[in-house]
Amino acid sequence: MHLIDTHAHIDMLSDPEKGIIEAREAGVKEIIIPSASEDSFENILKLCDKFDDIYATLGVHPEDCEKFSDNTAKKIMDLAQHKKVVGIGEIGLDYHYTKENKDIQKRVFKTQLEIAKILNLPVVIHDREAHFDTLEILKDSGLKKVLLHCYSGSVEFMKQCTKLGYKIALGGVVTFKNAKEPKEVAMTIELENLMLETDCPYLAPHPFRGQENSPKFIGFVAKEIANLRNIPYDSVVLQTSQNAREFFNINR
Repeated sequence: MHLIDTHAHIDMLSDPEKGIIEAREAGVKEIIIPSASEDSFENILKLCDKFDDIYATLGVHPEDCEKFSDNTAKKIMDLAQHKKVVGIGEIGLDYHYTKENKDIQKRVFKTQLEIAKILNLPVVIHDREAHFDTLEILKDSGLKKVLLHCYSGSVEFMKQCTKLGYKIALGGVVTFKNAKEPKEVAMTIELENLMLETDCPYLAPHPFRGQENSPKFIGFVAKEIANLRNIPYDSVVLQTSQNAREFFNINR
């Protein structure tokens, strides 16, 4: 039995290879590295080539949407043929810092969903303060294999998403003392719909908050969820890892 980190920006760590080795020592086997920008594609795939059980998703984060071009789309289509690419992501909408470019964000999001549909790959979604638009676009896409990463919505919104067959990933935020909604989601969601992530190097779990996050800390996320649900730690690890393997079609 081992942990799976479904969302770790290992390429952004101060020492990516050390991060992978330490994760192994902490019982984390598979790690999925999402891309955020076109510039990161090749570096991520190099890490995938160098290490077993390291996988990638390719996509452009909404913060980088204005750099997205037809060439970017072609590059994703071409590189997605790599045997370690297991999804399209992270893609989506982010209205936290700016709403000025909503139309561009939506267009780029829809284009990348179309790519996922053509390639028959799951999608990893970034949704920050854009729940309504994100859900409408996802529903219109018709895609079923959808993972909402670093979930920040309410229990009610989670239920809307899981009813559509979408999955939810929780990370270090669930361990924060004041994280009311993530804790409620962790207690309420059916375990079959849940996955674990670190979103490293960001959002290190308690008691490492403020430090560089790493996949080696994902056990603290699993432990908090187990405590909140009053179930064995092993049950959380077993089910979330199974969910991740099925969703990303790895090790099957």
